[in-house]
Amino acid sequence: MSDEQQIRDLIATWLRVSAEGNISQILSLMAEDVVFLVAGQPPMRGRDAFAASFAGWQGKFSLETDCEIQEIQVSGDLAYSWTRLSVTMTPIEGGPANRRSGYTLTVWRKNAESDWQIFRDANLLTEQ
Repeated sequence: MSDEQQIRDLIATWLRVSAEGNISQILSLMAEDVVFLVAGQPPMRGRDAFAASFAGWQGKFSLETDCEIQEIQVSGDLAYSWTRLSVTMTPIEGGPANRRSGYTLTVWRKNAESDWQIFRDANLLTEQ
């Protein structure tokens, strides 16, 4: 399987396990030293920071996503993906849904086992 196809499959896996709330599998998709950039917030550094953030909404919302891959480029052990992403978070106990959409730019890096993992991610989603 090509590196590009592996990354396409990982994006699909990320969306699926995020909707399922499977934090252990989500964390396995990212490097230990991952950094997430979200507008208006300080950088989220490392898996532990992501897990803490995820715990804040896990079990409180259902998640629906729609993702269109715009581009994937691979160069050695680094790659990037550019996507258009829409996310709808609906409170499980009722209330209005939160809808965000926009672009993401993700840098992927191969780990020691030659598996692709999220290394850096810039999330440019805005409220709709």
